[in-house]
Amino acid sequence: MKEKFYITTAIAYTSRKPHIGNTYEIVLTDAIARYKKMLGYDVYFLTGTDEHGQKIEEIAKDAGVSPKEYVDGVAGEIKKIWDLMNTDYDKFIRTTDDYHVEAVQKIFKKLYDQGDIYKGEYEGLYCVPCESFFTETQLVDGKCPDCGREVVKTKEEAYFFKMSKYQDRLIKYIEENPEFIQPESRKKEMINNFLKPGLQDLCVSRTSFKWGVPVTFDDKHVIYVWIDALSNYITALGYSPDKKSELYEKYWPADVHIIGKDILRFHTIYWPIMLMALSQPLPKQIFGHPWLLSGIDKMSKSRGNVLYADDLVSQFGVDAIRYYLLAEMPYAQDGTISYENIISRYNADLANNLGNLVSRTVAMSKKYFDGKIMPQFEGEFDADLRDCVFKCVKNFKEKMDTFHTADALAEIFALCRRSNKYIDETMPWSLAKDESQKERLGGVLYNLIETIRIIAVMLQPFMPQTAESIFEQINAKEKSWDSVQGFGLTEEGSSVGDSKMLFARLDEKKLLDELTKEETSKDKEKETSIDANLITIDDFAKLEIKVGLVVKSEKVEGSDKLLVSQIKIGDETRQIVSGIAKYYTPDEFVGKKVCVVTNLKPVKLFGVLSEGMVLAGKDKKDLSVITLDKDIPDGTRIS
Repeated sequence: MKEKFYITTAIAYTSRKPHIGNTYEIVLTDAIARYKKMLGYDVYFLTGTDEHGQKIEEIAKDAGVSPKEYVDGVAGEIKKIWDLMNTDYDKFIRTTDDYHVEAVQKIFKKLYDQGDIYKGEYEGLYCVPCESFFTETQLVDGKCPDCGREVVKTKEEAYFFKMSKYQDRLIKYIEENPEFIQPESRKKEMINNFLKPGLQDLCVSRTSFKWGVPVTFDDKHVIYVWIDALSNYITALGYSPDKKSELYEKYWPADVHIIGKDILRFHTIYWPIMLMALSQPLPKQIFGHPWLLSGIDKMSKSRGNVLYADDLVSQFGVDAIRYYLLAEMPYAQDGTISYENIISRYNADLANNLGNLVSRTVAMSKKYFDGKIMPQFEGEFDADLRDCVFKCVKNFKEKMDTFHTADALAEIFALCRRSNKYIDETMPWSLAKDESQKERLGGVLYNLIETIRIIAVMLQPFMPQTAESIFEQINAKEKSWDSVQGFGLTEEGSSVGDSKMLFARLDEKKLLDELTKEETSKDKEKETSIDANLITIDDFAKLEIKVGLVVKSEKVEGSDKLLVSQIKIGDETRQIVSGIAKYYTPDEFVGKKVCVVTNLKPVKLFGVLSEGMVLAGKDKKDLSVITLDKDIPDGTRIS
């Protein structure tokens, strides 16, 4: 019977389309899951979406749709990107799924009935985008320590979970299970910063919004995000307090939750305590991966530094982006992404190293032996190459078993470099000139084909399409993990397949020039469009200026200067692009009553239609949109 392996991602929040930093997690988890399958494990891989909360309720309202309609759209987009990245998950859970909602309600009721949840009143500081409460001392410059946005004072009736009841038990568990939180630095942070200072009881319900799982015995309340979202890891397997499904009995406890380091506290403190209260086993490990940064900053739409997986895939291909994400991210430190870095790795590792090795070997096999794979024939440099292969396989497994994926990939590409060196050492082109060296030439090519086969086996978790293409080119029959424990399973007398280019070398300067030109062109288009709308004082009487209410706003993709907003002007809503993103976040702009020029000719800025202009004042240091000091209805004419 196969040993089971249950692995999960954190579920993605359905507030907006995921960027490439969000996408890293699903690709990392997929690589680990594929590796475990390759080793023969019975793998169950869960991912999905977190779909409730005040933030989504407000975004949906601004968009003029129901929360369910809104999350249906975003969840579909997330799933589409996960599929685009060739991730082989077993289940995609949505927290709006009926079975999950029912199980969450029963979990909440059980915890209440046994006295772990009680009713009280919450008064404190709340960040709507992060859906988190903070104390005054936790704020940074008076704002949310996680996202930097404004917090609001909140006072409402709420249910609380008795976290402190389980504090000592959790500390003891963590100390007795040193692998529970990884990397090690994350464990110290949780113990020293959160557990030892003492846990406060956790707010687990809200009354100030309705988009959530209702509390069955108190209809004023919805169940707050953490009980709802975190329990997905067991409800997806069919868990409920009144029953445990066959799937749950088989796969729980999870072998590892793969999560971002920013939500480590919730998964290593709240989640284990919930499970303790439910008398259920704890997951074996929580792995908090680092962030993928754009420049030196975490990616966010409000910063305007977002890259998206679908855009990158259209430029470089799925496996190239999978490779970059998995090779660039260190084990315990943040990684970076930029077009320059992607192109550099693409050319050096994929085109020059891996691609060149495969193409040279297949081409020489066809040229010298009509594609037929000749028998092994021992010669100089062969033993060293085999030793390198054995060492690589051993190191690769050690790295993957501890989730050092970037280091595991580095082992593979070191073997690619050693194989290319082997070609230079043995000089097949020189051997081909001497008929007496024909057996040696055949042996050299055999060694190369067998090494390439082993490389492709190890590449399968990271670059499945590329690995399969390599197998086809060398006509490999043996693709299993067991087949790389020795050297010599390539079938003598068989023939290689057709040669296909794996990765064509990119012209770095040309591609970067094109990308820069595109950005410059967009900037000029924006500036020209705005300048074209400037008017003289003589034209003022022609202007139609009205009061507008900003109901929705977000960054224009690809620009760090523009916001696109939906502005209600009486009975109509206009879409207007404004160059104010460096001065206002989308959240700050929403709700303002502004002055809108409504009779300007529509233009496209960065490809986005703009149907008016928001008036603002600007000096060398700051910009301020013109707002009204009295509550005048939107649609009112300004004169």
